[in-house]
Formats: sequence, structure tokens, C-alpha cells
Amino acid sequence: MSLVDRINAAARKMPVWGLYVAGALWPAWLFYLAASGGMGAEPVKALEHELGRLALKALILGLCVTPLRAMTGLNLIRFRRAIGVLTFYFVSVHLLVWLVLDVQILSEIWKDILKRPYITIGMAAFLLMVPLAITSNNWSVRKLGPRWRKLHRLVYPIAILGGVHFVMIGKTWEKDALLYLAIILALLGWRVMQTAKKRRNREHGAQVARRSAS
Repeated sequence: MSLVDRINAAARKMPVWGLYVAGALWPAWLFYLAASGGMGAEPVKALEHELGRLALKALILGLCVTPLRAMTGLNLIRFRRAIGVLTFYFVSVHLLVWLVLDVQILSEIWKDILKRPYITIGMAAFLLMVPLAITSNNWSVRKLGPRWRKLHRLVYPIAILGGVHFVMIGKTWEKDALLYLAIILALLGWRVMQTAKKRRNREHGAQVARRSAS
């Protein structure tokens, strides 16, 4: 049995709820570090930044599920919905830290959203995530039918907005932020190429069928 087969076998045995529990506890650990002095002289800013980084990593992990299965055979599809829900959870906690612990003054929130482009972009990404989080359940999949898959393609612009938001937060061009954005663009580029390949294959199959019929 190959390493990939072993990982897939272990993944099939792992309950999805375990991922939810681990993901739910992660921000709590970050809060503890911030409260206990483990995040330096500006714990609120550090906490806010780490939660945003965590959300972006989860978003990238979700985008990696399909390419990993296609290129390596590693199958994490059963965890993809949980990863998406946890991504929204991380973003929500990140937003709450900014609202409650950082800005604090309600009148300043709207000013920041309008005046600071990186906050505008971040809020746009969050608002696009809301319908995806609401419909991340079996009932919505059945109710929406084919429209569910189309709706959840919003994850692609969300990923780009999230990557740009993270890059713009830094006062300089930080290497890790640029790397995250590059990975997002590469993953989306792979999907574009796969879609184009499937379209060409369908068109070729239709041409062959027409020639056979004639």
C-alpha cells in the first residue's frame, strides 16, 4: 500500500466532527497566547493578524482539495465542506477582533471601511462568504440543485480578495503575503486550465459523434 493509500485510509476513518473541534479550539489557543503575553507588545494587532493568516491558510487548503486528488490521488473531499465552514469561522473571529478589540468605536468602523482599501476588500470578501456559509448544508444542496455549485464558485473571487487583502495589510511587500497570493492564483489558474481542457474534450467528442452519425 502506497503512502497516499494509507493517508486516504486514515482519512476515511477520521470523523469530520474532529476537524470541527480542532478548528474551533484553534482561535481559543490564539486568544490565550494574546492574553498571556505570548504575542508581544501589541497583542490585539498580533491576534488580529494571526487569525487572518489562519483564515487564509484554511481557504487555500480548501482550494487544494481538488488539485491534490487529481494530481496525487490524495482524497480529502469529505473534509472540504468542514474546511469551508471553518474558514468562515476564522474570518468571522478575525473580523470581531478588529471590531471589538481594535477599533472599538462604532462610528470609526464605517470610516475605516470607506477610507482604507484593504479593509474595503476584506469586507467584500466576508460578505461574499456569508451565502456560502449559510448554504453549507445538505438541505441547501438538495434545495438549490445545480445552482448550489454555481453559488459556491464565489470561493474563487473570495480567495483573490482575501489574498489581496493580506498583501495590502503590510506596509511593505511581505514575502509570505505575496507567496499566499501566488499560491491562490496558481490554484485558480489550474482550475481554469482544467475547465478549458474539459470543454475541448467535450467539443472533440461532439465532433466525433457527428462524424460517426454522418
